[in-house]
Amino acid sequence: MKPLSGKTAIVTGGGSGVGLGTAQALAEAGCSVTICGRNAEKLHAVAGDLLSVRPCDISSREDVDALIAELGTPDILVNSAGVNIVKRKVSEIDPADFDKLLAINCTGFFNLIHAALPAMRERQDGLIFNISSIAGKRAYPLAGMAYAASKFGVTGMASAINAEEAQNGIRITSIFPGEINTPILDERPVKVPDEQKARMVHPEDIGSLIVAIAQLPKHVVVPELVIKPTYQEFL
Repeated sequence: MKPLSGKTAIVTGGGSGVGLGTAQALAEAGCSVTICGRNAEKLHAVAGDLLSVRPCDISSREDVDALIAELGTPDILVNSAGVNIVKRKVSEIDPADFDKLLAINCTGFFNLIHAALPAMRERQDGLIFNISSIAGKRAYPLAGMAYAASKFGVTGMASAINAEEAQNGIRITSIFPGEINTPILDERPVKVPDEQKARMVHPEDIGSLIVAIAQLPKHVVVPELVIKPTYQEFL
């Protein structure tokens, strides 16, 4: 029997990058996995035989509520949806881009938590993974002010929920990747060369970590985990 047989999982941002890599890893470990995202065509293109698809815009509370009402609250919830913007310096950022980024990266996580927590409380068990960023611990100019604000926001939410909901068996692991080879690199102001991408963290690296943590007993939690390329400094 596979280690996570009988478990269910929902992975947001599942159409590419860390979300897709994590969804595939969970499915290979025995989970019944549904991937979510805003682009249904993209989701269906990558789902294959292992993954189910349910389009959802996590910045919409109504969409998220409908998602959980339809699928039920999963055993494992992975928040991997995230965006960044090209014009990310404080001196050039468009307020509309700031609002959009926060709505997806930060409010989207709240929407998921708000919808999923009641059932997790009732069954006294719930495992949530929040894919943050090193920018959620240190504000780097490369990531941009808005992205850092969004990741600090979800980090704070996760920490507060761990403290408030521990007695209900609810555990959140925030994962802080450094440079990682995902499509979000396309939003960088300067193109990233392929040789640099090859040295970065890869989505399957995150997926293997999540599968390992998901196998731990419910009386322990891994609140935070930093993973970065060997070459990248973390000060």
